[in-house]
Amino acid sequence: MTARKRYWLMKSEPDTFSIDNLRKVGTEPWNGVRNYQARNFMRDGMQVGDGILFYHSNCTVPGIVGIARVASAAYPDPTQFDRKSDYYDPKSRPEEPRWMLVDVAFERKLARTIALEEIKQHADALGEGFALTQRGNRLSVMPVTAAQWKYLLSLE
Repeated sequence: MTARKRYWLMKSEPDTFSIDNLRKVGTEPWNGVRNYQARNFMRDGMQVGDGILFYHSNCTVPGIVGIARVASAAYPDPTQFDRKSDYYDPKSRPEEPRWMLVDVAFERKLARTIALEEIKQHADALGEGFALTQRGNRLSVMPVTAAQWKYLLSLE
């Protein structure tokens, strides 16, 4: 029996890594996540084939810009062991890694950005549990229900 497909929203700053960067490389390790809840979603929740809404954050028009999919099971983020990396964690050891990542594969760029402001206008339809529109949410990786996935993509 195969597990049910899940859906996620993953944020990236386009100056650091954009949907166009992902399109060029095809597949990329989603490294540098240093939030325990986001890490747990990748480590414990994500499965190969799950859908990802690719979201540009910290930019002029933040919003959903593309679709990707989870392309690997979670594995240790090598940047945590690299002293030269911005993501180096001196408390993490190879035999007990603290931070995990998944590989993300490009599917398609949306015809237009579904801006955060527009998404907020549909908060009622998305339901109370939609983390992106909840006040103070700073997570870079968050679950999305199948209904929310469908609804958000219908806005394209």
